[in-house]
Amino acid sequence: MNRSLFLLLALLTAFTSAMAQRPPALSSPDVHPDHTITFRYFSKNAQNVTLNGEFLKAPMAMTKDTAGIWSVTVPPVKPDIYPYSFTVDNVQMSDPNNTYIFANERFKRSIVEVPGDQPLVHSLQNVPHGKVSYRYYKSSTLDTTRTLLVYTPPNFDPKAKTQYPVLYLIHGGSDTEETWIKVGRANLIADNLIAQGKAKPMLIVMPYGNVRPAPMADFTKDVVNDIIPFVEANYPVIKDSKGRAVAGFSVGGGQTLNIGLTNPDKFAYVCSYAPYTATEEFKKNFSDWSPNADAMNKQLKLFTVSVGTEDFLYEPVKQNIAMFNEKKINVKPLIVPGGHTWMNCKLYLANTLPQLFK
Repeated sequence: MNRSLFLLLALLTAFTSAMAQRPPALSSPDVHPDHTITFRYFSKNAQNVTLNGEFLKAPMAMTKDTAGIWSVTVPPVKPDIYPYSFTVDNVQMSDPNNTYIFANERFKRSIVEVPGDQPLVHSLQNVPHGKVSYRYYKSSTLDTTRTLLVYTPPNFDPKAKTQYPVLYLIHGGSDTEETWIKVGRANLIADNLIAQGKAKPMLIVMPYGNVRPAPMADFTKDVVNDIIPFVEANYPVIKDSKGRAVAGFSVGGGQTLNIGLTNPDKFAYVCSYAPYTATEEFKKNFSDWSPNADAMNKQLKLFTVSVGTEDFLYEPVKQNIAMFNEKKINVKPLIVPGGHTWMNCKLYLANTLPQLFK
């Protein structure tokens, strides 16, 4: 056998061996017209695979066929966007056949979208669309360059004379600046509500809120001293409190309260979603808080606190609402079913946007 033929046979053998070990191409997840969903995972060696998802009350066991493909079909799921994961022999992992990944620094989950029979408020619809831009800014507070996302509304013209209001929108504790668009669909919610005439055209600024190992209070300084000046220097926006709103979820909801209520001259709209407030910053700001209620109520055009009745923060949030009422601060609660989820986040945001900048 000559050398060239030998090398060719060796390469073919290696290729055939590699293809034999390569996992098959699977479709997962498959959302069916009746809103049932089929999930698939390949492993010949796994002993146990389960499906975990925020559309399930408990994990569901997956079954393996003779080819090593594990699968399960779940009953009809309410239309929405849901995180899910697989547990493979006690190891949690995302779905390797799904490129739609939850933007989070700790929990590696995949995302499945179940469309409604009618378009949902967060759905991609046939309306004019805004643009999401990735921007860098210099944070003098944190002595580093940081990232943020900026949503500009449909037909935005940076050279026009129109000045836009701005919503500063903060993610949860281990989420990232991308979570509000990849999971919360803030840009599509804004597109749809603006197209319907229910929300005013606005910029939505989504900063990266995690400042570890710096104290959380430094993020408040970063927003006020660095992010707002950056936005106002680079975009045609309203430069007073009536043109600024701040909102956020979970840890970001707590940051919203710290940022908005300790800087009432900067924000006329403060919207906190299921706020996590067990922090030193919140304790320092509000344990002995003695606000001028009349002045603050005159300054704040909207102050809302939202939470779900099954949220693990439901009781602390109710206590915070009671505290604000005791201080005579006009707070507008939104109490809905559901837990500490991004499904509720989209609901909170869709409720907020029509109330801003009126």
